[in-house]
Amino acid sequence: MASLFTCRYISESLSSSFAYHLFFLILTPLIFPFLTLTAAQASLCRTSCGGIPINYPFGIDDGCGSPYYRHILVCPDSGQLELRTPSGRYPVRSLSYSDPHILVSDPFMWNCQDGDAFRPTRPFSLDTSTHFSLSPQNDYLFFNCSEDDVIVEPKPIFCERFPDRCDSSCDSASYLCRHLPECASALGGSSCCSYYPKATESLRLMLKYCASYTSVYWRSSGGNPPDDQIPEYGVRVDFDIPVTTRCLQCQDTTKGGGTCGFDTQTQDFLCLCEQGNTTTYCKDLVVRHNKRIGVIAGTATAVSFAGVVGIAAGIWYLIKLRKKAPVACGVQSNENRLF
Repeated sequence: MASLFTCRYISESLSSSFAYHLFFLILTPLIFPFLTLTAAQASLCRTSCGGIPINYPFGIDDGCGSPYYRHILVCPDSGQLELRTPSGRYPVRSLSYSDPHILVSDPFMWNCQDGDAFRPTRPFSLDTSTHFSLSPQNDYLFFNCSEDDVIVEPKPIFCERFPDRCDSSCDSASYLCRHLPECASALGGSSCCSYYPKATESLRLMLKYCASYTSVYWRSSGGNPPDDQIPEYGVRVDFDIPVTTRCLQCQDTTKGGGTCGFDTQTQDFLCLCEQGNTTTYCKDLVVRHNKRIGVIAGTATAVSFAGVVGIAAGIWYLIKLRKKAPVACGVQSNENRLF
């Protein structure tokens, strides 16, 4: 008798446990999609790196900014913003959007601390497929050039004698060679000349016959031009800001104040908003998003409710069958098999 009671107790416990797990496994997939619909969110773009603001057309997160400048700026763990070019990655000193340009430093270029101990260097280059260009405000100084291979002469005198070859000479009497920024006497007895390379190839050619080089850009001090120009070491890179109606509409605060971005697969325009991404503007997304989610959520709720009722009835029926089924205490037969 005790054995029969134990078998019935175990059977009823197994029936209840089976029903609970069956209910949980079937009900969860029906409810979970509804929850994920209401929890959808869009990731926003970082707006600074190391104190330097990151605005359109740039982005340090993929899909942000303009696709023309994709993977151009890098923000490593150190927090030092870097510009990526075919010749390497260079620390960004400043970034201006009003007068669109980036100032970078090249650690391979000559600096005052080097003096006349010239280190191996490499030419700075830009990808010609991007909207970048070397600023005409840059001047390039070359040191200890071979006069057998490079025309090193005072430019005014040389240009008077050879006007057709004036652009190919390296000016040994330039203002910057006579007044090196920050360290006028750093070169000692080494020679210096100023030359503006029109392409990366001409820069490489110069470095074949010169010990080293450096770039100097002219910074405005805010005074009266042209006396407000101050020379500083570094490379100024100019860039274009591609302005589109869709981006202006996306950034409009009256329309939601979104961030201009793009689809990483197709590179098509996207307006990035807190509620999600859209091809128009953020407030338009809210209207369409609410309408769409309302219909989807309503359908999901109806399906879930109908499913719950059906499942509950099915489980109740299965439990009833289990109670009526003969007890076999560990023996499985066709009479007590559920499936």
